[in-house]
Amino acid sequence: MVSRQLARFAHPVPFVSAVLGVLLSGCISFGPPEPRPVGPMRLTQVAFGDLGGWAANDPRASLAALTRSCAVRVSGTAPYSGTGYAGTIEDWRPVCRDAEAMSYARAEQARAFIESTLVPYRVAQGADEANEANQEGLFTGYFEPELNGSRTRHGPYQTPLHSVPADLVSVDLGRFRESLRGQRLAGRVEDGRLLPYAARGEIVHNGLPQAKEILYVDDPVDAFFLQIQGSGRVVLDDGTVMRAVYAGQNGHPYTPIGAVLIDQGELTREEVSMQSIRAWLAANPARARALMDQNASYVFFALEPLGDPDLGARGSQGVPLTPGVSMAVDATIHPLGVPLWLEAPVPDSDPANPNSFLARLMVAQDTGGAIRGAVRGDVYWGFGDAAGAIAGRMRSVGRMTVLVPRTVAARLGAGVEFPGAGS
Repeated sequence: MVSRQLARFAHPVPFVSAVLGVLLSGCISFGPPEPRPVGPMRLTQVAFGDLGGWAANDPRASLAALTRSCAVRVSGTAPYSGTGYAGTIEDWRPVCRDAEAMSYARAEQARAFIESTLVPYRVAQGADEANEANQEGLFTGYFEPELNGSRTRHGPYQTPLHSVPADLVSVDLGRFRESLRGQRLAGRVEDGRLLPYAARGEIVHNGLPQAKEILYVDDPVDAFFLQIQGSGRVVLDDGTVMRAVYAGQNGHPYTPIGAVLIDQGELTREEVSMQSIRAWLAANPARARALMDQNASYVFFALEPLGDPDLGARGSQGVPLTPGVSMAVDATIHPLGVPLWLEAPVPDSDPANPNSFLARLMVAQDTGGAIRGAVRGDVYWGFGDAAGAIAGRMRSVGRMTVLVPRTVAARLGAGVEFPGAGS
């Protein structure tokens, strides 16, 4: 049962705001930019009984996802990054050791295991944890689209997916200045100078001889949205299913074309979603290319075998994403691999149905430029039309609670503040 404090979250919420940016492996953003939350982050210890919906949750799929995250933590002393609140793998070793076995137990046994090994801390963007507004943030969704393609250009298969160009240079600015950690530049070198790479319009209209065309798909709009999502499944004309995964980007900033349509008076803020933008592009084919070219960002791909069809592409942590469980977070704040309890409304795959209330144990396994702030997340919903219908319309006000081992909780105490988180 949803707590009294969260009862209003159980009903449909108005459009909050889409967010500027794009997840390199997933998140789609359509509308005008939203300022990044700044200031301190506060973690306050709470009881499992304070987590809305906890007693009814089945965390076994979440524990399986956590096990995959544990597998990439190979060093016994490596810290969980972000603000550093989650300790080290040594703190997590008992949890990681037993999580896989508990993912096969009964739901109530899995919950009891979590309650005995982890401690929940409510996340607030601000020093005043009692202020309910500080505990609320924006939660969106992303998914893995499915496209039709071919290894050769013929018939309807005319739109290429490019591999990383031979002359593309990517620079991790954090290696030069600590203050620039997490920021990157991409371009090409000419006469010893790093210059901007070709923008989307130039690549689409003139081609890109420096990059191999790895596949051809049958719809330029599908290709455009694949670049925003960052990965997708491609059903080839020979029946093979491959996965196109993010491999690089041309270095130009992402421009949400939903914001362009709002500025042009074509859509209102309340109307903007993946579905409404696709409908506009279909209804205005003569203007579609020019609109898509407003987004100068262009993504390059690599091909991988599909692997487990029930899982998604690898997220930023390097593990396959689990539908409805994996979440992208701001990695400057939250470490990848940490479990998080999410409480937020979620749209139904059928727009005619009302929102439902999502209360579920998630695992931070992905990141992205659009995901900024302590109380901010992007839920991976899987692949296909139903997942896209949810992800494209999810803009929910919710709240988040991180779970850490008891050894870490002993050091954190009842609450702790991290100055400047999200700045």
